[in-house]
Amino acid sequence: MRQRRDDPVGISRWPIWSVPRSVLFIIVVVELAAAGTVAAGLRGGVPRLEPPWPVTLAVLAVAGIISVEASLSVERMRRQSDHAPHIDLSSVWAFAAAALLPGPLAGGVVVIVYGYQYLRAWRSLPVPPYRVLFSTATVVLAVQAAAAVIAFGAGPDPFDSLAGLVSLLGGLVAYAAVNMTLIVTAIVLSGPNRSLAGFRQVLGHGDDAVLEFATLSMGALTAGAMATFGPGYALLVLPPLIILHRAVLVRQLEEEANTDSKTGLLNATAWDIEADRAVRRIERLDGNATVLLLDLDNFKQVNDEHGHLIGDQVLAAVAAAIRDVVRDDDLVGRFGGEEFVVLLPAPDGDPGRIGAEAVANRIRRRIEELRIEVPTSHGDIEVGDLSVSIGGATSPADGTQLNDLLKVADAAMYAAKDAGRNRVVMGLRTIRPTGAVDSDRLRSRNDSRAAGH
Repeated sequence: MRQRRDDPVGISRWPIWSVPRSVLFIIVVVELAAAGTVAAGLRGGVPRLEPPWPVTLAVLAVAGIISVEASLSVERMRRQSDHAPHIDLSSVWAFAAAALLPGPLAGGVVVIVYGYQYLRAWRSLPVPPYRVLFSTATVVLAVQAAAAVIAFGAGPDPFDSLAGLVSLLGGLVAYAAVNMTLIVTAIVLSGPNRSLAGFRQVLGHGDDAVLEFATLSMGALTAGAMATFGPGYALLVLPPLIILHRAVLVRQLEEEANTDSKTGLLNATAWDIEADRAVRRIERLDGNATVLLLDLDNFKQVNDEHGHLIGDQVLAAVAAAIRDVVRDDDLVGRFGGEEFVVLLPAPDGDPGRIGAEAVANRIRRRIEELRIEVPTSHGDIEVGDLSVSIGGATSPADGTQLNDLLKVADAAMYAAKDAGRNRVVMGLRTIRPTGAVDSDRLRSRNDSRAAGH
């Protein structure tokens, strides 16, 4: 497509114009706020610091650049494999700057390190520039919030008293709160599920929060070493930081291998492994477990009417709805296509079939009530009128092995479809009149899942 004569640099085709208006508003406000607070902070001048602030700023910026170069390939792989909010380990240098420098100068460290990281690691992926600017602006605001909290609680030296330690902890919390709140809000508003479940899905599990606080704690220790022994001690942080980079990458790759990329749930293989372990453990404890097999009714119509990209967002919203209904220790997976599977473990023998059927009906009603707003460049599209057929099987009545429970749940799910869809059928007593379980059909679908179809 040729560019219009009145748009010689292609401004109208910048990726930022494809984001929803609500997200665009947040991006603009955050970037203006970051620039405004830096400018306001510099109006009051820079206090005299020891060592002089240019030395501290230069050492932190150079250390950040060295860490980017040392972890270049790892950072690129992390960006490619990370589907949750990216926990950036450069926050070590950002938080150290917040502890040692006034907020506006700490923002200067952020701009230098993140700008260099974009040029060397992110531009080749490619990461759209507006995302980099927004991420940088959120970190600038985060370091200024942290610097303000630290200065308020401890004055010029936060490393010589208990009050200083408390102020550092407060600054750490302020940094994490500002940064994560802004990033997660923008991601959720860009996606199909803007409810509390959407926030939970984006936030992921507690390991991400632990990683964020561990990285910020390294930043506090870096600042303490620099303030006590000299700026050069920042270089001692580089080896453990590089190792942490690689350890985080390994964890992300393991999670990616076990996670369905479209929904964030366990994929079929990972669910099978985890569910089999859970069922065996429950059998030893004389408890029970229920398998629920869910299939979205007439989902092909969604893909035909709106396209597969919007269909994928609908699957993600349905997955979040299921996850929001069940308990944290219940196993939820995507079985393939528009099928989902849930294991409800009950080591103490409760809730059993009746309780599991109640959970299945809550899931069914939740999906029936879904109204999914999918943002597009031409406005929001609402997808509704969804329904799901659910089949269930409970141990030991319907079998004691996971495969036996899956066969019964599969037959019960097809019985629910035969009975008119949008309903729950539980166990051997309520499946088709013949009572037959089509093992060949289940085996064929399992083979397809294993092959990635």
